[in-house]
Amino acid sequence: MTKADNKLETITLAGGCFWCTEAIFQRIKGVVSVKPGYSGGSVENPTYKEVRSGKTGHAEAIQIEFDPKIINLETLLEVFFKLHNPTTLNRQGFDIGSQYRSVIFYRNKKQKDVALRVREEIDKSGLYKNKVVTGVEAFKNFYDAEDYHQHYYDNNKNAFYCRIIIDPKIKKLFANFKPLTK
Repeated sequence: MTKADNKLETITLAGGCFWCTEAIFQRIKGVVSVKPGYSGGSVENPTYKEVRSGKTGHAEAIQIEFDPKIINLETLLEVFFKLHNPTTLNRQGFDIGSQYRSVIFYRNKKQKDVALRVREEIDKSGLYKNKVVTGVEAFKNFYDAEDYHQHYYDNNKNAFYCRIIIDPKIKKLFANFKPLTK
């Protein structure tokens, strides 16, 4: 089926290391595809090395294609907000710099409205002690990450980073969002 036939939607999210976010969203029912890459910056076709430098304006991001008949944007954003720390500016754990910022890149007014509403609800919920700093920005670009970043967790489950950083996030996903998982 094509995107037009199936009425799929696309959203781009940045919440720290794209290895983590890709691994999480690949396990959610209704998510058709997840691609790690770079979004929000000014450099065309950036490399990982360039983005890692923090000088491109890009964030490590994932582009999610999903079926809104199975999972809605509100629910995807709830997972997003609960499985990374949206209260730290330009930082997720040991990853520091604007390339690790928390951002929702919306594609239309409906996505923007949903993102702003869900962000406000999370902020007021008391879930986090500090204020949510996740940006909500208009989508302007997305560049696929290099091949070795694609499906990183699934291809490297025994790597130290995967066991120490990604595994706990996946366990949290299954513990808190079991009905949503594949």
